[in-house]
Amino acid sequence: MRTRFLFNLFPARTKAGVKTSLFFISAAGVAALVDNPDSLRLPSPPHATDFPFLYGAVRSSRALFTIASTVVDYKYSLHYLPEKSDEYRNVLSEVHLRSAKRILKLCEFNRGFYVKAGQFVAALRQVPKEYSSTLSSLQDQTAPCRFKAIKELLVSNFGRDLSEIFISFDEQPVAAASIAQVHHAVLNDNQEVAVKVQYPGLEKQMKYDLATMSLLSRLVTWFFPDYRFGWILSEFEKSISSELDFIQEAMNSERAAKNLRSNSFVRVPRVFWDLTTTKVLTMQYCKGQKVDDLESMKRMGINPAKVAKALSEVVAEMIFIHGFLHGDLHPGNILVSQGQNGFSLVLLDHGICKELDEAFRLNYCQLWKALIFMDSNKIEQIGEQMGVGKYSRYFPVIFTGRTLNSKSPLGRGMSDEEKRTLKRELKSLKMEDISSFMESLPADFLTVLRADGLLRSLISKLGAPQRVRLRAYAKNAFHGLYPKEKSESDISMRAAISKLEMGIKDIQLILLLDTLELLSLMAAFTHSFAKRSKDILVSAGRAIRKFFAQLMSISLI
Repeated sequence: MRTRFLFNLFPARTKAGVKTSLFFISAAGVAALVDNPDSLRLPSPPHATDFPFLYGAVRSSRALFTIASTVVDYKYSLHYLPEKSDEYRNVLSEVHLRSAKRILKLCEFNRGFYVKAGQFVAALRQVPKEYSSTLSSLQDQTAPCRFKAIKELLVSNFGRDLSEIFISFDEQPVAAASIAQVHHAVLNDNQEVAVKVQYPGLEKQMKYDLATMSLLSRLVTWFFPDYRFGWILSEFEKSISSELDFIQEAMNSERAAKNLRSNSFVRVPRVFWDLTTTKVLTMQYCKGQKVDDLESMKRMGINPAKVAKALSEVVAEMIFIHGFLHGDLHPGNILVSQGQNGFSLVLLDHGICKELDEAFRLNYCQLWKALIFMDSNKIEQIGEQMGVGKYSRYFPVIFTGRTLNSKSPLGRGMSDEEKRTLKRELKSLKMEDISSFMESLPADFLTVLRADGLLRSLISKLGAPQRVRLRAYAKNAFHGLYPKEKSESDISMRAAISKLEMGIKDIQLILLLDTLELLSLMAAFTHSFAKRSKDILVSAGRAIRKFFAQLMSISLI
């Protein structure tokens, strides 16, 4: 029945049609397997080294089946619906949600790089919200490996037994993620350390998974030419390759610590180089709670809004000043602990770090300067330099929540009229436009977009206004345009003058932002006062008319 129904729904009038229909039949036949992944279940990744080929084949098959059923869902559900109709948009949202849940299930069963890919997509604000919200739960995924395999890898990398190095080594991991897990240990000199160990056999698994993801990306594009996800896969492949090298992660960690050394709110764990290899990373053990754990902050007497402000400053400094950015700032990689300033932010997991091109960094600083002053000509000019052309008109919407010609102050969002206008504009955009826009963006832009999306999410969880992010970005964008000092010992008159100018600019910027905020509040108050005054006058007029009516009725009597 199902096969006949699919043939009727998608008639095969051409060779391409026959090919499509046959694909739908095959996909429909295995869709049940996807909806019930237990039928394809093998032991979890920690045991995959026992039979890598079979495990890789099953993981790939499960992924192919999932995407096949998703393609069927989209084609079947949206067939014959007018693209610009409200019904189409409502059904599309429903399919997005079903598909996101299906892919979440795939990531949970396949684990490993699939979880990492799901986390990567969840942090992108350019994907439908149904996907980002559903896949965000993957941030809490854990897949601990058997300690026997972990111990073998440690002994192999250290070249000696663990008892010769550690007084104690906790076999139960304190944290487990998609590619590694972390164990608490105490060295022979009584120093507490965190030992991050990569899961065995990941290189082979990565080849299987990336090849499968590439095939799936081409498959989706074949059925939906306007939906091109090659840019996501390309960025993910770059990030995951660097994340598997723990030597590189250790170097990234030390560079981040050096860049942020003047920020009293930030701590980066020290690396123990004599116990660090490409597959094992030994660091200083730092205690703390996840940055989105509001209950723990409450117990420690830490204000979440202040944490949001400090975190915004850290991210802004990395982007605009140093051009060296932590690319995976999800809650599990940021701890909050008590410190001299009331609290400290501990930055973990520097496996995905991105060095921004210097020309891009300066352009990005200029873009934010233009966004602050709403210089539409400059915004479009920078868009041309970045190769995005006409799509630069959406930069203000993406970053500040305002339209290109908005009259709203920074941080106040859009007026109702601007929202209606933007909604009409966006309705006219097709997926082809969105794909073209994302493909045209420089790779560095995608990195800062992802970091910005993660920061926004954290600020919301901490209950702080997005205004703290905008202020931090504005200040650091201005600082980023000043020439960097050539050395730490540069105390020349020029350096002193430069610092003085920066201080003056800071004051001017703060005054500007505060003035814009004050004007916005005054406008809101004036509008409210005028409305209240009008209501009072109307009420008074009614009372006076009623009084005179009663007076006239008494006179007539």
